[in-house]
Amino acid sequence: MPTVAIAGSTGSIGTQTLEVLEDAVDGYVVDSLAAGSSVAELVAQVHLVRPRVAVIGDESKLGELRRGLPPGVEARAGVAAMAETAAEADVTVNGIVGFAGLHVTLACLEAGKRLALANKESLIAAGPVVQRARSTPGAELVPVDSEHAAIHMCLRANDNRSRVHRIQLTASGGPFRGRAAAELESVTIGQALAHPTWSMGPKITIDSSTLMNKGLEVIEANELFGLPAGDAGYGITLDDVDVVVHPQSIVHSMVTFTDGATIAQLSMPTMKLPIAYALAYPDRFETPYGAIDWATVGTLEFGVADNEAFPCLGLAYQAGRTGGTAPAWLNAGNE
Repeated sequence: MPTVAIAGSTGSIGTQTLEVLEDAVDGYVVDSLAAGSSVAELVAQVHLVRPRVAVIGDESKLGELRRGLPPGVEARAGVAAMAETAAEADVTVNGIVGFAGLHVTLACLEAGKRLALANKESLIAAGPVVQRARSTPGAELVPVDSEHAAIHMCLRANDNRSRVHRIQLTASGGPFRGRAAAELESVTIGQALAHPTWSMGPKITIDSSTLMNKGLEVIEANELFGLPAGDAGYGITLDDVDVVVHPQSIVHSMVTFTDGATIAQLSMPTMKLPIAYALAYPDRFETPYGAIDWATVGTLEFGVADNEAFPCLGLAYQAGRTGGTAPAWLNAGNE
C-alpha cells in the first residue's frame, strides 16, 4: 500500500487529509505526521493512526512529544527533520502554511516522489528553485488548491499541449464581494474570516478577503502550467490566466482551447476532492466528494474582479510579470 506523509497535519488540509484517508477503499499507510508546534493535537492524531514517525517543527518541544507518543512511534524535531521525513514516503501532502513549507516541497521533489501541494507559497516565492527540483526523475507535483486541481483535471482531457489558449481561475469574491474601496476601510478581522463558501485556515481565509489568495494563485498557475509546451508545460503566459468571480464556488476553474472550446470542473465546495485527487492520481477515489445535486444547484453567476477595491490582485500580476524574485517580495509582504 502507498505510504503517505502529512506535513502540517494539525492544520485544515492535514486534518481533512486524515479524514480522506479514512474513506480510502484501496488503503494507504500513514507513514508520518508533522506539525509546527501543536504537540497535543499531533499526539492525539498519532494515537489514532499510529504512523512510523511524528515530527514537531519546534525543537524545544521534542521532549514533550516523546512523552506523549505510544510505543513504537519515533519522535523527531526541527525543520530539517520535517523535510527529511516527508521525503521518505511515497506521497507527501504539504499542508504547511506560508513560505515555511518550502523545505518539504524541495525535499519531496528532490527525492523523486509525488508531492500533493497545498502550500502554494513555496512554489510562488521560490519558483525557479522548485522548477529545478521538479525535473528530478520520478518527481511528480499534483496541486491540491481546488482551482489548480481543477485545471489539472481539465488539461487531462486534451492530448495536444500546444492547443491550450487560456486558463480561467474562479474566485468566490470573498466576504467583501461587491463592496467599494471606501467601504473596506472599517471592516473587522471577524468579518474577513467569515468566508461565504469555503472552510479554510485563517491565513488563506484572510488572503481570500483581499483577493491576494487569487493573485498568488495566478502566479501559481503560471508556475505549474506555463512552462514551454511539451512534457512539463502548456506554453501559456501569466497574461493568459484570467480571474473570473463566481460566488457559488461550484465551477472551480476552466481551460479554453484554441478552437474556442472551454472545459470546466464542477463540484460542491470541499477540499476533500482535490486532496483525494492528488493522493489517487492518476486513479480516482470511489467516495463522491463534492457531488452535485443538479436539481437544487440553481443559478451559476460569473463576473469580473474589482481591481480598484482589491488592489492585491493587480499587485500579483505585476510581480508575476516582473518575475525573478518579485513573487517572493510579494509573498513576504503579504505574510
